[in-house]
Amino acid sequence: MALTIHQQIYIQFLKVDSITNSSVLQIGSSGSIQAVANAYNTGEFTGPAEEAEPESGGSIIEMPLIPFTN
Repeated sequence: MALTIHQQIYIQFLKVDSITNSSVLQIGSSGSIQAVANAYNTGEFTGPAEEAEPESGGSIIEMPLIPFTN
């Protein structure tokens, strides 16, 4: 299937607070978006990280279940 898309995009102001490892910022159309995951050892670590623990006096908070509607 061949699609031809003609578009004009005018952006007056665009503010992006952050882009994380799994974020996608798309403006306009895309034929396909390929997933890419790159992991780099920039700190020259030689072993796995220690297990995370709650801060002193803190507790783990259960998040409420919010159902999605169709």
